Amino acid sequence: MKNCTQIISMFLLVICSVNAQQEKGITGSTNWLNNWTEFKPNKVDYGEANQILAGNIAVNTKLLKKNIYRLQGSVFVTNNAILTIEPGTVIIGDYESSACLVITKGATLLAEGLETDPIVFTSNRSVKKAGDWGGIIILGDAPTNKFGSASSVNYDLDNSLTSYGGANSSSNSGVLRFVRIEFAGKKIKGLGNFNALLLAGVGNKTILENIMISFSAGNSVEVLGGDLNMNKMVSLKSSSDDYKFNFGTQCRIDNSLAIRSSYLTSNSGSRCIDVASYDKKEEVDFTKKQTLVTATNLTLINNSENLNVDIQSGLVKEAVYIAENSSVEFKRSVISGFNPAVLLNNKIEINGENLKKIKFEAMYFNFCKGNIFTEFNSNNEDLENWYGNSAFSNVYSQSDNKETFIDLLNEKRPDFRLRIAKITALNNH
Repeated sequence: MKNCTQIISMFLLVICSVNAQQEKGITGSTNWLNNWTEFKPNKVDYGEANQILAGNIAVNTKLLKKNIYRLQGSVFVTNNAILTIEPGTVIIGDYESSACLVITKGATLLAEGLETDPIVFTSNRSVKKAGDWGGIIILGDAPTNKFGSASSVNYDLDNSLTSYGGANSSSNSGVLRFVRIEFAGKKIKGLGNFNALLLAGVGNKTILENIMISFSAGNSVEVLGGDLNMNKMVSLKSSSDDYKFNFGTQCRIDNSLAIRSSYLTSNSGSRCIDVASYDKKEEVDFTKKQTLVTATNLTLINNSENLNVDIQSGLVKEAVYIAENSSVEFKRSVISGFNPAVLLNNKIEINGENLKKIKFEAMYFNFCKGNIFTEFNSNNEDLENWYGNSAFSNVYSQSDNKETFIDLLNEKRPDFRLRIAKITALNNH
């Protein structure tokens, strides 16, 4: 009886170990990328627009699936109006007029697609490229760390309509669910690029989930202040950052994916995650909350055909960049194929107080040329010792991406979940 009990206990321990490994990186009993995503959007013919969407939308308006809309110029949803978009609706951003959609403070966007019928924002060019049109800007009245109660975004737009920020952490700017945003991030003369999705002062009642952003010339997602939750986000081959956080953002991002290419970069930075509390110290109020990003079950991958060569030739940079006076909590996430995995701003002093604000727990670092470094410093022994402590339960590997993920090479429906047996075997060494 005693031997039988021991065998059962060992069996349960093995089962629990396997289940624990399933928690690293993006999760799900099935591949949640199925049905609604598109990994080759330049091959899709969305048809020709039969409706024009232009000017200001000041009354409640609904976009219908039966139409294809051409987004022309800067379209502002104003006057606390609600813009509702039916599942399956296609909105085509106009190249010539640098089209963008702006949800002003107090207005609402209800873009609720379905897994089998997503809403698509894309380019109107026959040969689609990153930066063909502007993007989507959502402005709310949640707090930032800037002086005063409100700021405005600067995209050469009407400043009277681009203010954001306030005191309402629970504000609601609407829903984006099962939405694709493709080929956005148009360059603005003298001002850099639009972001595919800019969330400024957005509150935590706003729903942001199952959003795929592909081939953005600006950041895929930029978050300025606010208090928000993001779930099942996908950034595919952005030229700039995949997810950028600044100005006191309080954000929880869960079960999300960033897929980088060694050959797509930007002068302003090209990272999976960029976390900062300000651009200049003098513009923020240090009595307010500084940026805190809690990232759980993320998969950050450099999807290169010859990763080792790309790393050696200097084409690959860090996956995560953390600036001073900001905090991150990474848990159960995967970082695969970077140089290094994480880079800390050189102004961050390596001491107990600062390292308590920069947490990496139950991570899987794979095929990275170094794991965690301080900028301009090749000696990372202190950081490796700190995060390598068994209390953090971090795992390190040098496996090829094809061996690490379930179905990386499937062009139609890739599966970026970890191969469970591979990781379990690694832990048993």
